[in-house]
Amino acid sequence: MTPKFIARTEVLIIVLLACVPLFIHLPYRVNIFLSWEGAYRMSQGQLPFRDFGIPLGGMYWVIPAIFFKLFGARMITLVKAQVLINVIAGLSFRSILRSLSVDRGIRLASVLLFCLSYSFFNFWPWYNHSVIVYELVALAFVFRYIRADMAGRSGRYELFWLVGAAFFTCCSFLTKQDGGGLAVVVVCWVLAVEGLLQGKWKALLIYAGSFVVLLGLIVAPFLSHGFGYWFNHGQPPHSSRVSLLDILNEFFGYSPWIKFYFFFIGVLSFVRWRSWSALRADRAAVLLVALTFGILGEAAILKITSYTPPDNNIFFQSFGFACAFSLLAPLLPVKPEKPVVLLVLSLGIVFWWSGSWWNYTQKIVAKFLPEKEMATVSPTGENIVNKDTYMISRDTTRDIPMSEWVECDLPVFHKISMPASTVVGIHRLLDMDLIRKYREGRKPGDAPGDLKVLNMSELTPLAAEIPYRLERNPYLPLWYHLGVGMFNRQADTLETRVRDHYYDLILFEYIPTLNNFYPFRVRDSLRLHYSQVDSFPAPRRGAETQGVIEVFVRPERQN
Repeated sequence: MTPKFIARTEVLIIVLLACVPLFIHLPYRVNIFLSWEGAYRMSQGQLPFRDFGIPLGGMYWVIPAIFFKLFGARMITLVKAQVLINVIAGLSFRSILRSLSVDRGIRLASVLLFCLSYSFFNFWPWYNHSVIVYELVALAFVFRYIRADMAGRSGRYELFWLVGAAFFTCCSFLTKQDGGGLAVVVVCWVLAVEGLLQGKWKALLIYAGSFVVLLGLIVAPFLSHGFGYWFNHGQPPHSSRVSLLDILNEFFGYSPWIKFYFFFIGVLSFVRWRSWSALRADRAAVLLVALTFGILGEAAILKITSYTPPDNNIFFQSFGFACAFSLLAPLLPVKPEKPVVLLVLSLGIVFWWSGSWWNYTQKIVAKFLPEKEMATVSPTGENIVNKDTYMISRDTTRDIPMSEWVECDLPVFHKISMPASTVVGIHRLLDMDLIRKYREGRKPGDAPGDLKVLNMSELTPLAAEIPYRLERNPYLPLWYHLGVGMFNRQADTLETRVRDHYYDLILFEYIPTLNNFYPFRVRDSLRLHYSQVDSFPAPRRGAETQGVIEVFVRPERQN
């Protein structure tokens, strides 16, 4: 295969797999309320810390906010934004491997693995994913500088690659602290190894200096708006998630793939390099190993500090695969870029990561196979014990099956399905006298009116559908998870407003199995000072975390 054909195939894989979500109808994503409201607020001119409180950084919402401006504030717009984010992630990963002169066949297989294992199932913007994408862009910039230096081009203009890397690690840090902080460590580690190999430390110093200056310039305007209080760097009232014992327990007790790559790459490195001179002569391969070890270490730590979703650190697989096969390739009797070898590798990866695409394929396969019956007693009267019946569930909460999910006909929820009972509940809400009279005579595009709404639920897109004005207050939270996105000070403020009947309408999502995901103490105040007029299921999947959206109005508005 020609280099041009392989390059085009890589880009095609990245773009096509990123675009798949645009052609399917998607179920409402649990917790996507945070992505929507942050992007919506920023598209309306609001800024984190100045106009609302959040323990994250605003870079999480920049791309979705731009897409809201271009395509409208709809749920499907978040999916469109994620398409771009996934394309950027794939191209950045590919650029890193190109800069390190990874064999073209291994590079193509690694790109396919990256897309299937990490990008393909990320249909929605999420901070635990965006923080890594910014890191990948920063690493791509770092290795573009190193690539230029390897080619003998290390002039003043090439130094801007390091400044760019510093900027994108700032973006990573201002998306989420743990991943962003580890991104800085990984970049510094790579540049330190590069400095050790070359005996030159200019690149590390320029990067570190640029990072400090840029971060200071970005943060300075927000220092007077409570940045130090909101942005979690381990200080009270935040609680630290970093525990060395937890990290060691997770690493040695679990994490088999991370330990496998450490072991396998370590053995291959020992076989390949036996002297310092051999290391210095094989600069690109040494840097690939250094980068992979840094990524593996980051993935092990993120397993503890960013524990949900459980596979948010899976990006290490692509780096481990690329590094291991790059070191193994010289020992193989055939070149990986040969069509037959490349085909076998690609098919093996598709088979290996079948879980990322099987959920969508099984619906087609199910049409040709007999439907499975969930019987507990056979026709002869014998008790049936199998994978589906060996445990007896005592959970009285009913999970609403996907067969009962429908697409909501409201523009803001276009192409997004949710439980039929949730859709009915939303329409009951919109038909309330309070909301119906407020919406009468309003035209699309009209500025929000003066209806005061506190929406402590996952249905944040209702802000654009009703529409109501979102509060601008640096002391109020965007995210209502007590102890994570807000604290007792904010709970006290909300309870005071509830007691004073400040809001016309309040939506509260009650999830009894989650630890104050929406504060129970605020709900207690609501039940005391407001009148509950309705409730309906929240758009959540999984019986263990089912929630109910409760509708409250001021007592004088009850009729």
